[in-house]
Order: sequence, then structure tokens, then C-alpha cells
Amino acid sequence: MSDGALREPTFLILTALAARPQHGYGILREVGKISDGRVQLRAGTLYTALDRMSTDGWVSVDREEVVDGRLRRYYRLTDRGADRLGAEVQRLRGHTRVAARRLRARLQGGMA
Repeated sequence: MSDGALREPTFLILTALAARPQHGYGILREVGKISDGRVQLRAGTLYTALDRMSTDGWVSVDREEVVDGRLRRYYRLTDRGADRLGAEVQRLRGHTRVAARRLRARLQGGMA
């Protein structure tokens, strides 16, 4: 498991899957919602990322179903993926605590 920062699309995909298994289109929509429309992944980017995260053990196929003659594959967050997402959340919290503390100090005249 890498301790480095997750790229934003990876973070958002893992976050989208944290609540429940989803199929590709559902993940794309959820990433858009989570990012307030700022991040709009393309299908190719999503499936490349899902393949990589599957190799890393962070996601796996939950189930497959046929809808209107097309295969729909649902992905789920694995325990290892949840641990990686949790580690990233803690890393980001640390950064935001420092930023908030410095902004408060600046507003109180401690930093120019």
C-alpha cells in the first residue's frame, strides 16, 4: 500500500464506492456529485483507474448483470481500499488542520 498522496480521480472513485457497490455510470455520476461538478471523468479514464485499483486490491467486482442486452459490472471497495482511503483522509485532515491554524494566526495578526 502506497503512503503517497492519491491522485484526485482515484480519491473520488474510492469515495464514490465507499457507500455501496456501483456500476461504471453510477461511479461517474457520483464523482461528479462529490466534486460539485468540477471533476467529470471519462469512461476510459474510469475503467483504466478501476483496472489499476483492482490490481492494487483496492476494488473488486461485486457482481455482474445484463441490462438491455449489455453487461453491467458493479464494483465494490475492498477492505484494503477502505484502509487506503482512510489513510488518505487522515493525511488530508492533517494538511487542513495546519492550513486552518495558519489562517487563524494570520487573521489574528500573527502572520502577514
